[in-house]
Amino acid sequence: MPIRKPLRIFHITAICNLASIAEAKRLYANTVLQKKKMKYGNIAYQGAQGKRAAKIVARPPGGVIHDYVPFYFAPRSPMLMAINEGRVNGCEYRQTDIVHLATTVEAVVEKGLDFVFYDCNATLDYANCYSNLRDLDKIDWGLFHEAPRLDGYCQFWFNDPNNPKRIRRMETRQAEFLVHKAIPLDLMDCVGVYSNAKAAEVKEILDEADINIPVEVKKAWYY
Repeated sequence: MPIRKPLRIFHITAICNLASIAEAKRLYANTVLQKKKMKYGNIAYQGAQGKRAAKIVARPPGGVIHDYVPFYFAPRSPMLMAINEGRVNGCEYRQTDIVHLATTVEAVVEKGLDFVFYDCNATLDYANCYSNLRDLDKIDWGLFHEAPRLDGYCQFWFNDPNNPKRIRRMETRQAEFLVHKAIPLDLMDCVGVYSNAKAAEVKEILDEADINIPVEVKKAWYY
């Protein structure tokens, strides 16, 4: 399947983090947040966070996964479902409390930011790391865009042991595009939210920081 252009990428975070993100005018990698002692509402598995803090990134600029701001190649991720179903220990948020910050690979490249990407969940031992955009074809894009679709993305991501093409569909749908250290907030072209009420809440936060990014209700990005 041809790679879509522009190639959209999505970062999810809790609404409670938006004020500090807007004040900084950028998204920071986890290690940068820690150095700056910035508080944030966590929405991640603690076990996975330990792996991300330790796993070495094999391509330049190197470091560990936590040195990068993570993006998925599709909204409505497996991680969002885990959050919504209360399966993330210590996370009291549900999907209504989460926003999608969306941009494109092209915008990152044009800005001259350092990046790497993985063909599946970056924490997995068999995940392959790349830094050349020509290697984007290593990702199985058919699993992202096959029918049935919601807003252009396949509605389903769970594994199917009876179909060889979908044995690792969930892991592939968690392929990651990682931006080194930080990414300016003005590269975001949309903030996707669950409802009109959440849109109003997010707009107020962004307006207070004089951040002008469209806020859109994207029900197809949620469960």
